[in-house]
Amino acid sequence: MDYKEIKKAREQWSDKTLKKVLDRFPERKEQFVTGSNKEVKRLYDPLDLEDLDYLKEIGYPGDYPYTRGVQPTMYRGRFWTMRQYAGFGDAEESNKRYKYLLKNGQTGLSIAFDLPTQIGYDSDHSMSHGEVGKVGVAIDSLKDMEILFEGIPLEKVSTSMTINAPAAVLLAMYIAVAEKQGVSAAKLNGTIQNDILKEYIARGTYIFPPLPSMRLITDIFAYCSKELPRWNTISISGYHIREAGSTAIQEIAFTLANGIAYVDAAVKKGLDVDKFAPRLSFFFNAHNDLFEEVAKFRAARKLWAKIMRDRFGAKNPKSIMLRFHTQTAGCTLTAQQPDNNIIRVTLQALAAVLGGTQSLHTNSRDEALSLPSQKAVRIALRTQQVIAHESGVTETVDPLAGSYYIEKMTKEIEDAVMDYINQIEKLGGAPKAIEKGFIQREIQNSAYQYQKDVEDKKRIIVGVNQFESEEETMKDLLKVNPEIEKQQIKKLEEVKNNRDESKVKESLHLLKQAASSDKNVMPFIMDCVKGYATLGEICDQLREIFGEYKDSIKI
Repeated sequence: MDYKEIKKAREQWSDKTLKKVLDRFPERKEQFVTGSNKEVKRLYDPLDLEDLDYLKEIGYPGDYPYTRGVQPTMYRGRFWTMRQYAGFGDAEESNKRYKYLLKNGQTGLSIAFDLPTQIGYDSDHSMSHGEVGKVGVAIDSLKDMEILFEGIPLEKVSTSMTINAPAAVLLAMYIAVAEKQGVSAAKLNGTIQNDILKEYIARGTYIFPPLPSMRLITDIFAYCSKELPRWNTISISGYHIREAGSTAIQEIAFTLANGIAYVDAAVKKGLDVDKFAPRLSFFFNAHNDLFEEVAKFRAARKLWAKIMRDRFGAKNPKSIMLRFHTQTAGCTLTAQQPDNNIIRVTLQALAAVLGGTQSLHTNSRDEALSLPSQKAVRIALRTQQVIAHESGVTETVDPLAGSYYIEKMTKEIEDAVMDYINQIEKLGGAPKAIEKGFIQREIQNSAYQYQKDVEDKKRIIVGVNQFESEEETMKDLLKVNPEIEKQQIKKLEEVKNNRDESKVKESLHLLKQAASSDKNVMPFIMDCVKGYATLGEICDQLREIFGEYKDSIKI
């Protein structure tokens, strides 16, 4: 390729063709930017990729650095796992929703837990009042988990559980349910989120301080590497970082920095990186800026491959592949003109697919107003199915590769992410950067700038700050029955009345002893769960040993 000729042709085009048009018709605005406020040039051409080494920086799908995808055939082999994040009320109600979704073509379950469950409280705790079953399903004991998966063959379904601080307890319950179904742990497929660092950054459903929380995570890594070889032991999450207001670049940077911290902690504990790293997974957000999102996913794969190979010396190809689940952006959904959310979700889902996701959840149009209705969930699932079967974007691997714009942006995102990671390393790594409030401040500043841009109409949100219209209140919204809390507490009392109390006390005592030592706590949690010790009881034992985290960072 003759770059001199191209440069000459571009200058001629700029001086003649472009100038004539600009003199008569100025562009819509002085500066065009991505969602991360990075300037978008008018035109991209081969000169933007002059220094890019195709084989080294882009390569082929299924080969290092996996920029073009982790599988050689991608969706020509099989589609991504189609999930809908669901759970509300009690286990019976959620079980009905899961069966409905599976009947309509969903290929994996994604479990939402209520707030008390997420922070380790039983439904009868004073802190749980008014929150039972509201934003997810209430799980107090193994009995609830048995009901939740009644009639769902766990050896055939991949299950993702969005749970962090008490992840070890919910995983133990899931294993116990599988055993009751006659399914060995070795056959289970799925993921627990288990990403506590992002809770301190962006979400807040933590229980224990960082150090013991990291100990629980590495205990899960070690246990699953032997007992659950097909289970993803962590879903390192950028999703909630983005929901808190970060840019696409910050989402990738802070997520990968957290990933480095988890791998580092496991290696320091003596775990072989090639034993646990193949089961690490990631969870990203998909926003409206289609091309930036595609480039973001490609850059993330490339960076993680380099980090795992060059920093941690991983040799197994599966250890360096970044596999990820994507969820469309909840923070982009609007209560105004909610039907517009269908269009937003379609764009976001398309970005995830063009970016090479392994799993996808599409939000429902009514989620800015309530938990999703059954009809809205079906539309969201159908969105994925239409993209998969009708759009044609799945017929070839990484179809946007070679786009001057996409490749240039992928490289720019990679460089910007590494700048952040280097800053975090200078602060002592992700946990130290969190302690010092660095990551939180960066997200806060980005969130403020985004909101200011919306208010100043530098960013147009259709139906919100432009193209507003009068509309009827949306009907048929899902409401959780307020009686659920009373019913859940009653079921919890029945479990406590019917279990072997001496066995429960003994198992809880042994767990407490294990937590005080350097023993892996997972087998002890398994014993507690099988005896129907409750989530709150188990977490209380760990609270006594580990303490509780209190956020004291001033930003």
